[in-house]
Amino acid sequence: MLKCSTSLWSADLANLASEMRRVEACSDRFHLDVADGHYTPALLFFPDLVAQLRPHTSLAMEVHLMTTDPLAWVDPFVQAGADGVIFCYDTLRDVPAAIRAVKQHGKMVGISLGLSESVDLLDEYWPELDLVTICGTAMGIKGAELDPSIPDKIRQAQRHIARAGAATEVQADGGIREHTVPLLAQAEVDWIVPGSLMFQSQPAELRLWLASLIAAQAV
Repeated sequence: MLKCSTSLWSADLANLASEMRRVEACSDRFHLDVADGHYTPALLFFPDLVAQLRPHTSLAMEVHLMTTDPLAWVDPFVQAGADGVIFCYDTLRDVPAAIRAVKQHGKMVGISLGLSESVDLLDEYWPELDLVTICGTAMGIKGAELDPSIPDKIRQAQRHIARAGAATEVQADGGIREHTVPLLAQAEVDWIVPGSLMFQSQPAELRLWLASLIAAQAV
């Protein structure tokens, strides 16, 4: 089944705990964008908030570090209860060091690629990566449409991963809409990061629809 890492950016931010409970049964994990106002124009989620949210769900919580100094935030977010850390590729001066910083805690590690970044940038790292996040819109921009190049980029990533013999999963983040999800499913993405699609719909109906997309492909 196509898995959902539900983005809390699109939840009712004044009622995050209740919003998480509302969609938990239809989510596979939660995705928290962390923005420092420098790397992106947004200001979002911080360790103390993750620590407060942690008791409200049994699902894994991943943080996407859209920050200028991402390694400085690994320990605070892991201590707060994050189960996975996703780095933006262009913020890393030393990719192996970033991977080690997360792996030493026994947590999931991923790297996100921006619109102009090629999947072959990660070719020497696939065996160490749990996840690659393919960003379908500009970083930190909410409500934008999926770039039309993204389904093919997902296919490229899957080919590179298979060639490396790695178990890295591919996640699509940004521009997740009712009319774009079928394109992502056809590209064999493993995860999507639904925000408004989850919170502004009936979550159970959304999951049934996602399952029907996968079933249709199998015929």
